[in-house]
Amino acid sequence: MKKMVKIAINCIALIWCSGFLWAQIDFNQTPEDDLGNFEDKFQEFFFEALKQKGIENYNRSIIALQKCLNLDESQSVVYYEIGKNYIQLKNYSAAEDALKKAVAMEPDNEWYLDELYGVYIDTNDFERAIATVKQLVRFHPDYKEDLANLYFRNQKYKEALELLDELDDALGVSKSREQLRNEIYSATGSDQERIDYLEKRLVNNPDNEQQYLHLIYRYSEIGNKDKAFKTAEKLLTRRPESQLVHLALYKFYLDDNQASKAIESMKIVLKSGTIKPDAKAKVLNDFVKFVQLNPQYETELLEVTTEVVDDDSGKSDAELAHYYLNNNDKEKALQYFIKAHDKDPSNFNLLKDTLLLYLELKQFEKAASQSETALENYPSQPILYLINGVALNNLGRQKAAISILEIGVDYIIDDTTMEADFYKQLSLAYKLNNNIERAEAFDKKARALLNNND
Repeated sequence: MKKMVKIAINCIALIWCSGFLWAQIDFNQTPEDDLGNFEDKFQEFFFEALKQKGIENYNRSIIALQKCLNLDESQSVVYYEIGKNYIQLKNYSAAEDALKKAVAMEPDNEWYLDELYGVYIDTNDFERAIATVKQLVRFHPDYKEDLANLYFRNQKYKEALELLDELDDALGVSKSREQLRNEIYSATGSDQERIDYLEKRLVNNPDNEQQYLHLIYRYSEIGNKDKAFKTAEKLLTRRPESQLVHLALYKFYLDDNQASKAIESMKIVLKSGTIKPDAKAKVLNDFVKFVQLNPQYETELLEVTTEVVDDDSGKSDAELAHYYLNNNDKEKALQYFIKAHDKDPSNFNLLKDTLLLYLELKQFEKAASQSETALENYPSQPILYLINGVALNNLGRQKAAISILEIGVDYIIDDTTMEADFYKQLSLAYKLNNNIERAEAFDKKARALLNNND
């Protein structure tokens, strides 16, 4: 049952308990014996119990409630409160005993049954939980969904599906029930039963775009591409304005070597203002791979990338950066790496690729300043020290290069190639600083590492 519903029930129960107790007392009545007013004592112990429970002194609360029972064992609410205290103490056996006594005295009390149901859920006693929730079903429809979940957890899949059908017919389809239904189909391996259900849903609601997409996905999952493709085409006929359908269609067109149709579908996806960025990034990645194998379509790729809606993650920009890099257009690649890193500044690989391209394009000032800033966030990454050292050497700042390279080389772990690169840069720095002896020593170290690595 939903948590907020349960909280409301507990609050109502507390108010009811208070009202019940006050209603038992006649303040105009004179005590009948020397023991004092019985109701006053009962009430005193009961409210002491509530107070102790409120400040989480559960054991003291139980002691006060036991005093209530010593005065009057006929009040079901006392057993109910004892049960709730034992639940807080994780003493589920004692909680069950107390709550069962409360339920026995008032079999139709929803609050008592709900608390007992919670005990069975906490102890994974699904058989008893099912029996209890069946009693609760008549109070709230929400309990029926609980019952369906319990049937699933107890591997009573047929009963669970029947109950889900009943709920869908009465209340309409819900996301939570759809998720449970899919978990049941996955647990039973009933792919055909799942597909039959989706087809039935589609017959009942032939304009529901999501139902077509679910069916396309399930057909694709079991390898029935023909039916998946026909379902996608059916959706396109029914909803020609659909953009989501092209997330499936472009793949089918690529597999059938229908390049022009595939490109058109990919363009629709990439220009869409409603399709999520992650999905667009995947399509763009496939588009890039397709153009690498079919370079005659590069114009179409370049055209769509100028119109594509930017995504916040930077994945699309990263894909384009790698595309241009593979095609040796480093200037364009750098532009997209910068855009991608601006959107995803915590992505170290994007940072590294950007800095390396600065070096390759001889933008040494940017490489030096940005690698220096990056070292503040990644002080143990040797590649950043190397990039900074290379940039400083090319800017004629050999002393600074020597200092940063000697620090960075200590961070290398099991990477002889990078270590050799450090020694080469140190050799160059010392040579440019007219320290020939040190330059030759580091050059010798670099050659020794590379020879041993062969």
